[in-house]
Amino acid sequence: MKSLISYIGCGYYIARRDNNEFVQFAVVKFSDIIEKIIPFFDKYKIAGVKSQDYQDFKKVAELMKNGNHLTAEGLEIISKIKAGMNRGRK
Repeated sequence: MKSLISYIGCGYYIARRDNNEFVQFAVVKFSDIIEKIIPFFDKYKIAGVKSQDYQDFKKVAELMKNGNHLTAEGLEIISKIKAGMNRGRK
């Protein structure tokens, strides 16, 4: 995990207290998501159904980048996208 953080140039990891074999990778700076995470996953494609979740994640990031999350309409769009991700995907 440390190598991934070093390679991407952002984020940190948290070891789970209940099981040290699992860690969580987190990125909190929006600029890192836009400038580092999205370009990384655009270059190294995600396979399977998670690729659809990534495309939705990217749409939300773009909406936020453009300030749409600051309006009621934008929040509604983001909420609908979120509802369709992961287990909500039909």
